[in-house]
Amino acid sequence: MAASSGPRTILLTGAAGGLGTLMRELLPSHGYELRLLDVRPVDGAPDAIVADLNDTEALRAAVRDVDGVLHLAGISLESTFDKILESNIRGTYHLFDSVRAEAERRGGPAPRVVFASSNHAIGFTPRPRVEDGDPLVPVSTLRRPDTYYGLSKSFGEDLAQFHWDKFGIETVSVRIGSCFKEPTDVRMMSVWLSPADGARLFHAALTAKDVGHTVVYGSSANTRLWWDLSGARALGYDPQDDSEVYADKLLAEFGPLSDDNPAHLHMGGRFVDDPPIWPY
Repeated sequence: MAASSGPRTILLTGAAGGLGTLMRELLPSHGYELRLLDVRPVDGAPDAIVADLNDTEALRAAVRDVDGVLHLAGISLESTFDKILESNIRGTYHLFDSVRAEAERRGGPAPRVVFASSNHAIGFTPRPRVEDGDPLVPVSTLRRPDTYYGLSKSFGEDLAQFHWDKFGIETVSVRIGSCFKEPTDVRMMSVWLSPADGARLFHAALTAKDVGHTVVYGSSANTRLWWDLSGARALGYDPQDDSEVYADKLLAEFGPLSDDNPAHLHMGGRFVDDPPIWPY
């Protein structure tokens, strides 16, 4: 898929969160003007829209005249089903419905959506033993969510497919690994997405032509990579970073991956048996 000149005014949901904060800093260098939305005030951004994802009036105003949406909002850890339902499932539905309504208002193409999916949509997939010759995990692998959180990401991917098939809304669903300034343990080295590569990937997803609904994995070009990045590269993504530069430090602190550690057996890590809980 060749890149187009692409969108320039982007609604960034979840702008006050960890990933949203990183993208607020990095995406303008790719030529974007950002319209910010979060349920909490955004530090340093008095013009940000403060609204819940279930505030349909605020969402419809937020998507008005934008070229694309980077949808990062929602609960990013495990929680009760009711909380996940309201934030990640109903909220994501309202986001897509607002984009559909905006396209109807315009009488033309809908804004492109980039949806923050997650590796936890396939969390129960056994980690590949790439060092022993196992193939990289393809995007087509069966979804096996590890939590209500992972289940909500599976729903979001299906919702995106539905909106493409029924309404022609283009979406790239990015199964993000762990986007932090640096990996914090040995497992994360396989799924780490550097913030700079995150911005490169989101830019590619916003500008590639004819994506329909495309699902890709989101990580850097890690030496210890577990999944197939060919779909992301086909969008024009060219990752520049590799977690291997942190290997000596992390291996000295934690030791290598072990089959005695349940968090090392599956793609979802500790989400499979001891997930971190959303504090709010």
